[in-house]
Amino acid sequence: MSTAPSFKPFTLALIQLGNIGPDKSANLKHAREMILKAAGGERSTGSGKPSLVVLPECFNSPYGHAHFPNYAETIGSTKAEEVDIQTCQSESVKMLSSTAKEANVWLVGGSIPERDASDQRLYNTCTVYSPTGALVAIHRKVHLFDIDIPGKITFKESETLTGGSSMNFFDTEFARIGLGICYDVRFPELAMISARKGCHVLIYPGAFNLTTGPLHWSLLQRARAVDNQVFFSMCSPARDMGAGYHAWGHSMVVDPFGKILAEAEEGESIVRVSIDPTTLYDARAGIPVTMQRRFDVYPDVSGVL
Repeated sequence: MSTAPSFKPFTLALIQLGNIGPDKSANLKHAREMILKAAGGERSTGSGKPSLVVLPECFNSPYGHAHFPNYAETIGSTKAEEVDIQTCQSESVKMLSSTAKEANVWLVGGSIPERDASDQRLYNTCTVYSPTGALVAIHRKVHLFDIDIPGKITFKESETLTGGSSMNFFDTEFARIGLGICYDVRFPELAMISARKGCHVLIYPGAFNLTTGPLHWSLLQRARAVDNQVFFSMCSPARDMGAGYHAWGHSMVVDPFGKILAEAEEGESIVRVSIDPTTLYDARAGIPVTMQRRFDVYPDVSGVL
């Protein structure tokens, strides 16, 4: 594994995207407009142009296992370097690539329903782009959202989706960034291994609902941040009570001490946060758990990869 880049200050922008409807072309057009808006900085808040922009989970289609087969696109490979953007069948990939290049930002393209050309299986997949428009990472949601809370919500992604089988991160000139999608946050091993592989920031596009959101959205992000002494962020769609699935919203960024640096409300918005590496180093120096683990007592789960 290559050495992680030096952790440097940068600005992160989360797009809590609204108006996600049945028209995929309209969804892509709106997402593109919001990426360009987010990449422009915000004079009123004094925040400059972000280096990294993030979209939410399932940004190009309505969220729901019944919708995934109808909106799924073929990317062509699980290896980013093997995907030719020009000939790629995915219109979402083409839009994200061209917009990242136009905006001159790193772009975590939320997630889209993906169909594997080899076996027709469906995945919930995140793609990442460099400021040149190059596809640099692909993450298929590892843990599928299958839950049943009596009287409140039942949802089974496994009715149409297959879980991914790899962990993924990407390197920029300012940080190593680990990836996950939504339900992945409930499994601490994923974040733990990413952090021990040198990730400074973990970003999980997600779409908690009105039952799980109030319970655990903030708690899980703060826990993963504190456990691993990293910055942690999840980006949600905006809440739409007219949709079949009601997203919690509240996209946020948490620092390595577990402090919430910024949090959206429920509607469409852009959250911009300045990431200061000093906080990570202060957390690890003051509470040095990274140096105090007892692998003579319990195994190092990151050693299996």
